[in-house]
Amino acid sequence: MVGMTILERTDMAQAQDDFNLEWHGDALVVCPSGSVESMDWVLIDQAAQIVMSPIRSQKVPLVVFDLSQVNYFGSVFLALLLRCHKLVKSKGGEIVLCGATPMARELLQLTSLDTLWAIYDTREDALEAVGA
Repeated sequence: MVGMTILERTDMAQAQDDFNLEWHGDALVVCPSGSVESMDWVLIDQAAQIVMSPIRSQKVPLVVFDLSQVNYFGSVFLALLLRCHKLVKSKGGEIVLCGATPMARELLQLTSLDTLWAIYDTREDALEAVGA
């Protein structure tokens, strides 16, 4: 974090608290916390850096977004999902979602994003689907 302002370091620390990243075999599982429900646009670049850095390191990324800790989300989180989708697809990988609450599923349906990503009930089903 050399060369960052205090505000940028604070934003980065906040963004790191918003996401837990876990490896399951070759698959990256991204677990956003409930705080992404009110994520501010000022955090989008830091959040993207945290989530997309390990995706960039994979030759063919396999990514599962586990939404089980998130009741709903707004345009900032949707923008992050779309950024990840674009990167994953450009590398020939796959991105899937799991654990979406009824409210989150409804939002994905209203935005037609449920046609972009497969949505599984459980993390285990999602990991199996991506071959992890």
